[in-house]
Amino acid sequence: MFAIIKKEFKNYFLSPIGYVFIGLFLLLASLFFYTDVILYKSINFEYMFFSLSTILTFIIPILTMRMFAEEKKSGTDQLLFTSPLSIKKIVLGKFLSTVLILLIAELLTLIYFVILMFLGSPHFATALVTLFGFLLLGMAYISFGMFASSITENQIIAGVITIGFFVFTWFLPNLNSMFEPFSLMNSFTKFPSGIISLNEIFLFLSFICLFIILTIFVFQRRKNLK
Repeated sequence: MFAIIKKEFKNYFLSPIGYVFIGLFLLLASLFFYTDVILYKSINFEYMFFSLSTILTFIIPILTMRMFAEEKKSGTDQLLFTSPLSIKKIVLGKFLSTVLILLIAELLTLIYFVILMFLGSPHFATALVTLFGFLLLGMAYISFGMFASSITENQIIAGVITIGFFVFTWFLPNLNSMFEPFSLMNSFTKFPSGIISLNEIFLFLSFICLFIILTIFVFQRRKNLK
């Protein structure tokens, strides 16, 4: 599986995708750092992540929409079926390589925390909790984006499905309060408050596992039909 992670991670930087995602992420992070923190003369590093979490919905597909759709379109997905590695290891390898890209982008935001240290005494523990929650949110987005990419050979459609699904989840609590626990955005909002809730962690991990399993199922079924 490590070979898959290494290969996929390398591919992100052999193409513009990795650079575009990290560059766009940091550009937006800089914007929100200014509008949500500096303009308010605050030293709360975590404030910028409320806006970043919303934008993540629209930029995660940059990483995920080609994960399987491009291979299906070009026919190179046949190599997956003949690979000595199991479908499970291939899917997990692709997932983890994409998470690494997000993690790099997220860790680079610590630059803003260092800036705030010159302006005051930002709360480091709250910053870490925020970064942890943001990573879980991003992993959830990646898992669904990967699933969306596995069910179509058109990467644009995969991106639209991913964005549409998560925008829909924003409004779930408005439809009925019973859906509130299933809103990933609502679950994330507790982390910038410095709160680590086992319920929210369980929700994120369950969501991630569900769509990883569904992606494995999709490819295992296709392999069995060959």
